[in-house]
Amino acid sequence: MNNQNNKPSQQKIAGALSTLVTLSPLLIILWLFESFIEVNWLWHGFLLYFALGSFGLTRATIKTAKALLAKNTSEAKQLIAPLTLRNTEKLSSLGLSKACIEMHLLQTMQQCFSVAFFYVLWGPYAALTFRLLLEMHYSWNIKLPQFRAFGALVNNLVQILQWLPTRLFVLFIMLGTIGQNSRLFWQLIKKHFFSLNNTISVYALALAIEKKLGGVALYNDTKLRRASFNDSALEPDASSIVHAVKRVNQVLYFSFLCLVFSSALTLVLTLKI
Repeated sequence: MNNQNNKPSQQKIAGALSTLVTLSPLLIILWLFESFIEVNWLWHGFLLYFALGSFGLTRATIKTAKALLAKNTSEAKQLIAPLTLRNTEKLSSLGLSKACIEMHLLQTMQQCFSVAFFYVLWGPYAALTFRLLLEMHYSWNIKLPQFRAFGALVNNLVQILQWLPTRLFVLFIMLGTIGQNSRLFWQLIKKHFFSLNNTISVYALALAIEKKLGGVALYNDTKLRRASFNDSALEPDASSIVHAVKRVNQVLYFSFLCLVFSSALTLVLTLKI
C-alpha cells in the first residue's frame, strides 16, 4: 500500500485506507464474539489486559540505568534499542540517558495512562481502539521519511485522542512539584497547552527532574531537530533515569488512588440514594 513512487496525496489516501482496513475487521470480530461470552466483566478485563502496554518497561528502564552506571554502554544500547525508534548505535551515555527517559515517559503515558483513561470513560473497545491506532502510529511513524505521508492520518488521530489524557498526566506531574517552583513551571509550559504533540509532557518532566530534555535526535540516520526543554539545567545521566521513573510512577499511583476514591464515593452516594 505504501508505494514510495506515488504522490504524497496518494500515500495519504493509502494510509487512511490501510488504517480502516486494519482496524475495522478486528473490532467487528471482537464485538461479535462478545455475544458468546457469558461473563462480560471477564471479557472486558481480558480486552483491557491486551490494550494495556508498558508491562516490564520499568524493569527494562532500570536495567538500562544500571548498565550506564556500570559504564557498560553497549549493554545499555542493546536494552533500549528495541524500545525506541531512535538510532542508538552512535549515542553517548548522555544521549542514551535522555532517550531512555523520554521513551519511558511517552510509552507509559500512551500505553498505560491513556489506555486506562479511555477504558474508564468509554469502555474496553475504546481503549483497544486507541491501542491499535497507537501501534499503527508506532509502525508508520512520520519521523521516518517513508511514512511521512502514509502515516499522517493515524498520527493525527493519535495526537487528537491523547490530547486530553496527556494534559491530565501533566497536571499530575505538576502536582508532584508543589513546593518546587510549581508556579514558575506552569508559566513555562502553559504556552504548549493547546499543541497537538507530546511537547508539554516532556517539558513538564524535564522541569520536575530538573534536567535538560529534548533536542536533536537521530531517526533512520536522519537528524531531527526538536525543541529542547529546561536548557538552564544540567544534562541527564544514569541517576536521572531512576529519578524520572519515580516521577512517572508517582503519577500512575496517584491517578489509581483518585480512581479508587471516586469509585468508592460514587458507590456510597448510590447506596444512600
